[in-house]
Amino acid sequence: MEIKKLPSLPDLEAVVRSAASLMVTDHFEVTQKGGYSNIVTSSDMAVQDYLCKELSRILPGSGFFCEEKDLKCPSEYTWIIDPIDGTANYSRGIVHCAICVALAHAGAIQMGVVYLPWSNEMFSATKGGGSFCNGQPIHVSRRIFADGILCTALPIYHKEYAGVCAEIIYQAFMRCNDIRRFGACAPELCYVAMGRCDMYFEYMLSPWDYAAASLILEEAGGCIVGRDGQPVSLDQPSGVVAANNKENLNQLLDIVRESVSRQKGKE
Repeated sequence: MEIKKLPSLPDLEAVVRSAASLMVTDHFEVTQKGGYSNIVTSSDMAVQDYLCKELSRILPGSGFFCEEKDLKCPSEYTWIIDPIDGTANYSRGIVHCAICVALAHAGAIQMGVVYLPWSNEMFSATKGGGSFCNGQPIHVSRRIFADGILCTALPIYHKEYAGVCAEIIYQAFMRCNDIRRFGACAPELCYVAMGRCDMYFEYMLSPWDYAAASLILEEAGGCIVGRDGQPVSLDQPSGVVAANNKENLNQLLDIVRESVSRQKGKE
């Protein structure tokens, strides 16, 4: 089916905000997807099903790449969805969790929304149109690396990389101001986009974790690449290195590369 007209950013925001009503509840079930570290709630499933239905309505003929149900049916225009980024936080009543929706076309994100229901923060961006939080323009900070706060995490799904990640975190901590671990990628990247934090690193993530937030960060003046310094993948897992400016990004990339090299030398 030929796509004739893309939805507006307010259209997308309205769908995501409506989906959040299925997330803001005390009544949900938790099941494991192979262990304690990888869980899914009934809210994840309800939000994803609702989003697929409503996004198909506002953009007929579009495809989907979603976290739950291993849903991958790409099209010329593909929605990349994480129904709840930070499910472990959500299941424990920790507020740092978000609904993430990105629209990809021709290998690039064209539109992205990250919504944190408990803080009522709607982050959004369109390619070339700037970034916003609740309709107000946002921009990255101007802090240098030594004054910067790094958001990061240990690789809960790949604990075999815990050693090298710990080395990266240690080396970065010794050179920056401080470290934060909120437990959800998209909110953390949005915090960098609005200047609350300044850098971000995680060893391995899936596209639905960062797709929407990557556009929000870039449109706010920030930078995001894979662990190898190349653009992050939109269809395969990728390491993520991000910062408020290229100088800080390059310094963080150097730390990552040096730490990986040292770790390999110990093997």
